[in-house]
Amino acid sequence: MFAEGHFFVLSHLPVVGERIPEQVLGSLFVAILFFATMWVARMKLARVMRAPDGGVVPDSKLSYLNFFEIVAERMYGLTESVIGHHDAAAHFPFIGTVFLFIFVQNVLGLIPGFIPPTDNLNTTLALGLFVFVYYNYYGFKTNGIGYLKHFLGPVLPLAPLMLIIELISHLARPLSLGLRLRGNMTGDHMVLGVFSELVPYLVPIIFMALGLFVCFVQAFVFSLLTMVYISLASSHDH
Repeated sequence: MFAEGHFFVLSHLPVVGERIPEQVLGSLFVAILFFATMWVARMKLARVMRAPDGGVVPDSKLSYLNFFEIVAERMYGLTESVIGHHDAAAHFPFIGTVFLFIFVQNVLGLIPGFIPPTDNLNTTLALGLFVFVYYNYYGFKTNGIGYLKHFLGPVLPLAPLMLIIELISHLARPLSLGLRLRGNMTGDHMVLGVFSELVPYLVPIIFMALGLFVCFVQAFVFSLLTMVYISLASSHDH
């Protein structure tokens, strides 16, 4: 399923599957899934708000909205602890979207007939570059031209050397984000594919559960590093 000669259900769509690369189809599928999920959530939220209690009292059992509220609360708490209380609200929509987008793309590879877009280096490097542009943009937005002091270090005589080191460090960040995500997801789905072919019954369930955990961890690590980079870029300490 994840090796050469794999079957990808979306690539067999008439016309579209022949002209669009498989990883692009996977990303488009995830994007459409996101829009559909947001539409359903918005409809359910509007229905809850029309309730007599105004949606203040939560459901007695786990529901569609409760599940996403729990996920959002945990992610927001982590964002506050890393970025800070004042900036968490501004950056949480971006970080939450990155986490969910990567997680869903990772999980897509666990479904027979689908290929995870994060199995492709172009996708993961694009995500890393997106984070790179985002945190540098907010670094300049928060500190103005003073953001450049982050690249010069605390000792003025060593500023030229520190500038070179910091530039290399910052330019390596999107590369490391993309390579780490792609390498781990490729390895995980390769292991699952091998064991699925060797022992097609029962045993793959264990590796699918492990793969689901890996999907979460990799999305979490990517998001956590994004928070750290944003926190460092928006810091006022020079």
